[in-house]
Amino acid sequence: MYATMRIILVCAAVVLQFGLGLRPLLTQGYASRGLAVAAFVVLAAVTAVCCGWVVRRKPLPVALVAVAAPVVVAASFCATAAVAPDQRFQAPDWSFGLVGWHLLVLLLDRVGVLVAVLAAHLVASTGLFLAAGVPERAAFGAAGAAAFGALAVQLAVVVVTRVLHRQSHEAAAEAEERDRSVTRMLAARQGERDLHSLFAGRLGATLPLLAGLADGALDPRDAATQRRCALAATQLRRLFAENDDVPDPLVHEVAACVDAAERRGMDVSFAVSGVPVPVPPQVRRELTGPVITALSAARSRARVSVLRTAEEVRIAVVADARDEVVTVPTGRVAVECGVHGEYLRLEARWRTRQG
Repeated sequence: MYATMRIILVCAAVVLQFGLGLRPLLTQGYASRGLAVAAFVVLAAVTAVCCGWVVRRKPLPVALVAVAAPVVVAASFCATAAVAPDQRFQAPDWSFGLVGWHLLVLLLDRVGVLVAVLAAHLVASTGLFLAAGVPERAAFGAAGAAAFGALAVQLAVVVVTRVLHRQSHEAAAEAEERDRSVTRMLAARQGERDLHSLFAGRLGATLPLLAGLADGALDPRDAATQRRCALAATQLRRLFAENDDVPDPLVHEVAACVDAAERRGMDVSFAVSGVPVPVPPQVRRELTGPVITALSAARSRARVSVLRTAEEVRIAVVADARDEVVTVPTGRVAVECGVHGEYLRLEARWRTRQG
């Protein structure tokens, strides 16, 4: 908003300076025409310098504003000093109203400083006007009307700019909040679809097992069938836990796997060390997948440990299972598996900082 208003103000300053100030400068009499011309050139130069930033819609540098504002005010006083005392606040005194537009360009986003400088300029100009002698009532009224008209328009521009800036800021904030709401809604819908797909896929893999048990094709007393049932139950238990809103999702999901194993009568010890670290859902599935496989293959006891550091997350399982466990490695989670005597040791490792 300030960038757009500055473009408008620069155009207004140029039009007013050359449209209303150039003719009196060339046709009216001055106590010191050279001083008036120098002030005119200085004001035009300040506008030209500011255009380099204004046309690119960039804020004016603080150093430029700090130098240009006093220069503009000084040029205005020089132009006023060059006017005969009886012609001040009239056509030859073109700099009085013009300087406010230059100050608007420089100090539009610094309203407090702008109002203070405009007030100081008005007081100084009035003092210079009165120093020449007590003016007649008509001259005093004309001067007051000229001062009021110039300042009223300039202050109105400040008020309008502030209102438009506040409204544009509020509109931008509302649009940003609306975008965030839409993003959250789309993410929630996508998460719901993903969750439905996971449940459908897991149930689809479980249905043949249930059908085999129902029609007698699978023997519940068979060790392989029991292992398949344990695996399916643990996978579903972990899948249910994935949708829970908890502070530490990874430990919660591993605990769900442990709970499923304990419900089958296994003796499982569970240890956690380190502070929680954020783990993406897909990585959590890949980390807990080998844990589910190892716990399903265990006969009576197992030990599960979770280790979190700033560099990596490890989940290790030691179970009394001598069967070979088939694991599918991924690019994100490394899995190590080995059988030592009567015990199976499996470790899934994910580096938090991929490099």
